[in-house]
Amino acid sequence: MEEMPPEPWLRGPIAGVSPILAPALYAFEQAREDLAIHTAGLSEAQIWARPFGLAPLGFHLRHIAGSVERLTAYLSGSELDAAQMAALAREMEPGASRQDLLRKVNAALDEAEAQIRGIEPGSLGEVRVVGRKRLPTTVIGLVVHIAEHTQRHVGQAISAAKLARASGFS
Repeated sequence: MEEMPPEPWLRGPIAGVSPILAPALYAFEQAREDLAIHTAGLSEAQIWARPFGLAPLGFHLRHIAGSVERLTAYLSGSELDAAQMAALAREMEPGASRQDLLRKVNAALDEAEAQIRGIEPGSLGEVRVVGRKRLPTTVIGLVVHIAEHTQRHVGQAISAAKLARASGFS
């Protein structure tokens, strides 16, 4: 039996990344690995199955990609544009393949990682605002939320994948 590598957070420091910001990047790598493992071999029908009326795996994958993109817009001090808002409204629409959904997740995580790598630790307390109500947070608040929100939906995606398999969807 092949020995599994340690989880990303146990693989040592990330060169050139502040240890304050590294946990977010570890969470992204864990998300990539877990999603690849737990979605392997699923059909498009399983990706979009709704056992017990729950949100499908495809939604969670789309939501991870979209929420990371939206939250990194706020991290950079930007507002959301019309395309981002329209994409949010379509997250539950079935039709995308596993490969396409994972590609979008990975692209969003890559972009967020690049942005986080560029953050100077001295700027972590800078104020950012979120949403139409312009609710206050900070750079570090957004970084932590991007990581924890991603992991929350990875857990839900894993559960959705297991339910789709166990419920006989093909």
